Amino acid sequence: MSRAVPRKDVGGSKRYGRVSGGAILRGVAAKRSLFLQSVHAPRDWDDVQATATSIARARIFEGMAGVVGERGYAATTISDVVRAASISRRTFYEYFQDKEDCFVETYRTGCENGIAEIDAALRSLEEPDWGTRLWVSLETYVSILAAEPHFARVLLIEVLGAGPRALAMRERILAIYVEHYRGLYALAQQEQPELPEVPGDFLRALVGGIAELVQQCLLDSSADEVSERLRELTPTLVSFATAVLTSRRDAVPSHAAG
Repeated sequence: MSRAVPRKDVGGSKRYGRVSGGAILRGVAAKRSLFLQSVHAPRDWDDVQATATSIARARIFEGMAGVVGERGYAATTISDVVRAASISRRTFYEYFQDKEDCFVETYRTGCENGIAEIDAALRSLEEPDWGTRLWVSLETYVSILAAEPHFARVLLIEVLGAGPRALAMRERILAIYVEHYRGLYALAQQEQPELPEVPGDFLRALVGGIAELVQQCLLDSSADEVSERLRELTPTLVSFATAVLTSRRDAVPSHAAG
């Protein structure tokens, strides 16, 4: 079975793409740790230790995201993290040098697993047009954050004050998203050859603008309402992204008049 995802094309008429499985996002909405996705069941006895290590790291990532999301990076201590993760300080230091090292790895792992979820959702589509891919990409993105609001704050707010290593990792993740939207634009241009080229700076601004809209939602929402408000952002984000990827720019002056 598949369902149709409605969207509007550039001219305003409603179109539909096919989404397989009826409800792609039910798994995202269910309570499942983003960090446990890095844990794989062992296939033989040689894999057992690696799996145990992955589970321990996932517990620590979950603890770090939860505490930082609640208290902020600056106020978080290693004692807070080990308490939240139900591990010892010795176990913490077996895997991480310090708080910053743990935070950067938490950020990287959560982001990479989220990107993998988006990729999986896109692979589930049946012959989608570019607009359907855009909708599902953004719907999955906000659904992940809605299911993990503490990590949403790590991703979009706390990383900005977590030091140079965290900012460097953020740049790496943003570059992945820029390439994602570059690929979506290439598909759009195949379907609509008349579309103008999109400068790389516009793609970076698109990624930054999406982050800003989600960040503002986090800042403006109470804990009780944040998940629902995040999910309600999808149409706004899709409209914004569509405008950037399809609007004509030949009427924009190269310099201010006068």
